Amino acid sequence: PQEDPDSMIRRTAHISLKHKILGIILITMVMAISLITWHNLRTQKAMLTRIATEHSRVLADTIRNSFITAMAAGENDQVASILANIQRSSSIESIHIFDETGRILMSANPEEIGSVVDTIDLIAFHDTQKLIPHVHEEDEIFCTVVPIRNSQACHQCHDAAKEILGVLNVHISLKDLESLQKSGREATLLSSIGMLTLVILVISWFFLYYVDSPIRRLIGAMTLVEQGDFEKARTDIQTSAEMTQLSTKFNAMVEHLRELIDTKVRHEKELAVKQEQLVHHEEIQNMNITLEDRLKEIEYLNITLEERIEEIEEANYKIADLASELESKNTSLVMTVNRLSALYKMGLAVNSTMELDRLFDLLLRKSTEVIQARIGYILMLDPKTQSLSIEKIVGAPTQLDPQMTIPLLPGGVSKWVIETCQPLLIKDMREAGQFNVNSMLGFTRETVICAPLVIKGEVIGTITAANKVDGTFFNADDLELLSTIAAQASVAINNARLYKEQQLTYLATVQALVSAIEASDPYTRGHSERVTRYCQLIGGAMGLNPDTAKRLEQAAVLHDIGKIGIDIGLLHKEELLTGKDIETLQQHPLIGEKILEPIHFLRDVRGIIAQHHERFDGQGYPLGLTADHLSIEARVLSVADTFDAMTSDRPYRAALPKALALQEIEEHAGSQFDPQVVTAFAALFREGRLE
Repeated sequence: PQEDPDSMIRRTAHISLKHKILGIILITMVMAISLITWHNLRTQKAMLTRIATEHSRVLADTIRNSFITAMAAGENDQVASILANIQRSSSIESIHIFDETGRILMSANPEEIGSVVDTIDLIAFHDTQKLIPHVHEEDEIFCTVVPIRNSQACHQCHDAAKEILGVLNVHISLKDLESLQKSGREATLLSSIGMLTLVILVISWFFLYYVDSPIRRLIGAMTLVEQGDFEKARTDIQTSAEMTQLSTKFNAMVEHLRELIDTKVRHEKELAVKQEQLVHHEEIQNMNITLEDRLKEIEYLNITLEERIEEIEEANYKIADLASELESKNTSLVMTVNRLSALYKMGLAVNSTMELDRLFDLLLRKSTEVIQARIGYILMLDPKTQSLSIEKIVGAPTQLDPQMTIPLLPGGVSKWVIETCQPLLIKDMREAGQFNVNSMLGFTRETVICAPLVIKGEVIGTITAANKVDGTFFNADDLELLSTIAAQASVAINNARLYKEQQLTYLATVQALVSAIEASDPYTRGHSERVTRYCQLIGGAMGLNPDTAKRLEQAAVLHDIGKIGIDIGLLHKEELLTGKDIETLQQHPLIGEKILEPIHFLRDVRGIIAQHHERFDGQGYPLGLTADHLSIEARVLSVADTFDAMTSDRPYRAALPKALALQEIEEHAGSQFDPQVVTAFAALFREGRLE
């Protein structure tokens, strides 16, 4: 079974720092010395090969000069003797002279005369005709090919018109070279291993003496501190300046800790004494209280008389307070009516849209307007990553990255609200010690209210208002109002999500029908997917706005839905179509529009599907509309659909090459297709982005 990642992390954390540092140093040294050794071995091999090359070339030149000298002296019979003497050398594998056709003329081995040399030697002579040795790798032989040219001294016995008298071919064995290379390699490896061993021993001793030993002494001193033995906990480490400084700081810390403990013990003793004194003081105070009670009884009669007078004065005060309270309640009633009116209007506005982006914008603008907040924002919770994403923010002082995520960290207002599922009011952030004054959204919070967005008992996010416009603090009424808005927002968000899910369900169902149609025909399988991809690329290249691009994508997926109403035999017919067959097939755009008619949110898409076989010049079907009456989505879909149809196999023809299909589309720009769409499509094709 695989090891749990958390277990691996804990096991790695338990490895001591000493082992980690030593491991890293040793691995680095092994890698460095291995690299140096490898480089030295390659250098040795290159040097030995260069030496062998020079030796072979010099030997060949020497032998050739000997032959030329012997022939110049008229001693041609000495050539065979020279060959035989050279052949006796242990490093010479073979030596002979061949003509330009490869036939051996003279050789130390008489049996070779008249035979043909190796093809590689003959090719080396004809290709280069230079003194460049080459290797017979399968035989481990170093071979040199040197031409013997016809000089003035040779004209007495050779035709002067002949340029080359023969080709000297010397084969030298590489076994001695390999033995030398093996010895050098063994010496290099042994020296590298010795160097590595010495470095490991030196580094290990250095680390154990200068690092590990001082750390162990410090750990022992810390253990004594835990046991309360401050006198023995002092350390004296002089192995290095850093360890000496660490030891000095540790001793100072231990001394300071001991002083703090002594001070605490002394204060506790003084507190015990003060408590005893306080007990005696309380007894004296109780006696004074008893005396005061007697005096109060005497004064009671006087107080009773004074109370009667005060009751009359209180009655006057109550009348004034009631009047003030009535005025305050009237003001609160007016404010409550205004807020209820705002909530009612907000509810109507929220229920009028099912798009989350517009819904969030509407909620925040209405909320900040009613609560008189400068900044408002909605954060949505991602349960998997335990982070918040910014769905909408108004009044932010800086431009924020829309892809920014906010982790749930201590000190965050939203973190507290999500964990407790309770609204939160912070009147003055300066007095709220557990929360951060600076928001991760780039502003300073002065006063904050935050309420959770809850759907079916689960917190999905928060809505927050920060900093009053008039510089005052938020109160409980503001918190209650934002909580009510959050409840309305939660219901609206849930409805919008359900509406979106319903749309996706409708689309998935209809798309499944399209896929079922294409699956029954191997010639059209995947057609809608490819057309959708082409439409997305063309729409992006033309800079279509998001709403138009969305309608174009939906229309591309569903453009052939009308083929449900066409006889499957006609769709798969391989014979030549009759006029009636063509007329029937040309009805599938209108059939598709009719099929999608009950789906309200696809009302704009239906028109695109009905127009996708219309032409730019008005010669298309089913209605013969001209360019002025065609939507931009239908023009894009027409190009994408035609291109995929031409580049796909059909029962009645094979697929066209894509370059030829593009040429056909460009030739019909302005007649069948919109020229702007064709230009964008051609650019995508030539950039290779359609693949």
